[in-house]
Amino acid sequence: MAKSSNQKLKLLYIVKFLMQNSDEEHPVSTAQIIEELASNGISAERKSIYDDIEALKLFGLDIIQLKGKNGGYYIGERDFELPELKLLVDSIQSSKFITQDKTYKLIKKIENLASVYDGQLLQRQVFVTNRVKSMNESIYYAVDVISDAITQNRKIRYKYFEYTVEKTHRYRHDGAFYEVSPFALIWDDENYYMLAWDSDAEKMKHYRVDKMEKVSLTDSEREGTKEFEKVDMSAYTKTVFGMFGGNEQKVKLRFANHLVGAVLDRFGRDTIIIKDGNEHFVFTVNVVVSQQFLAWVFGFGNEAEIISPDNVREEMKKQASAVAKLY
Repeated sequence: MAKSSNQKLKLLYIVKFLMQNSDEEHPVSTAQIIEELASNGISAERKSIYDDIEALKLFGLDIIQLKGKNGGYYIGERDFELPELKLLVDSIQSSKFITQDKTYKLIKKIENLASVYDGQLLQRQVFVTNRVKSMNESIYYAVDVISDAITQNRKIRYKYFEYTVEKTHRYRHDGAFYEVSPFALIWDDENYYMLAWDSDAEKMKHYRVDKMEKVSLTDSEREGTKEFEKVDMSAYTKTVFGMFGGNEQKVKLRFANHLVGAVLDRFGRDTIIIKDGNEHFVFTVNVVVSQQFLAWVFGFGNEAEIISPDNVREEMKKQASAVAKLY
C-alpha cells in the first residue's frame, strides 16, 4: 500500500496503538505515537497528533493526558475493565464444557481487549493443564445451530451418545437421529443443556449439548410452544438437580440452622424458612426427586432430614441402605 493511502488510516493506527500499549501506569508520548505511525508508512508532526487526539476525544474515546516530563496519553475507561476481564477469564477456566485448547484461544482473544500490560496479568491466571474439560470440541457449533433453530422457529436433528468404560461413544436409540423442538439453552453445574419439546413423548426434556453430535436444522417448524410458555425458567434449575430426570414433587425438609446458606444458594433467597426449635428450620420446595437430589440431602448427614412426603422418605431409606451395603 502506498504511503499516501496509508495516510488515510492515521487515526485508526493511533487508536490501535493507544488501546494496545497504554494504560494509567504506561502513558505513551507524542514521540512514541509518531514513531509508531512512521513504522506503518505514515508521516506526522506533533501538532497533527494533538489535533488527532482531540478529534478522538470528541468521537468519544476516553483519552487521558498526563503532563510533565514523564507524561503522555493513555486510554482511561474501556469497554471492559480489568476486573471484568478477570471475571471472564475465571469463568472460561472453570467451565468444563470448554475444551482446554479452546480455553487458551478464548483467553488470548480476551487479552486483546486490554493493554499488553494488563493482558500479561490475565495470562498469568491461566492454569488449565490438569482441569477436567469437555472432550467434545463440536459443542460450540452445536450451540450455534441450536440458537439458530430457536431464532428461526425450527426443529433440529442430532445423534445423542453416552460414554462407555472404554471411553468410546455409544449412540442412544441404536444410532438413530433425535428430532426435537429446542426452546432454551441452560448452563447448569458447569454443563450446557438444551431444553426441548419431544413430540413423541409429548413432554419437555433436557439434553447435554456436549453429548450431541451431527446437529443440524430441519425444515419443520417447532412444536410445544404452549408447553414451553408454562415453564418457569428461573425456577427450572432449582427444581431439577444435576439435570437428571424424575417426578416433580413438593418436599418438606428439616435442616440445621447453620445450613441455611446452602439452602438459599440452591433454592434462592425467596425460599420460605420457618424456625423449628432453636437448632433447626424447615422449608418446603418443589423438586424433581432423583438420585442426585437424594445425594444432595444425604451429603449433609444427620443435619438434614426429609420430612415428607412418605414416598420420598422411603426412597431415601432405600438409597442409604444400598450405599451402606457397599461398606
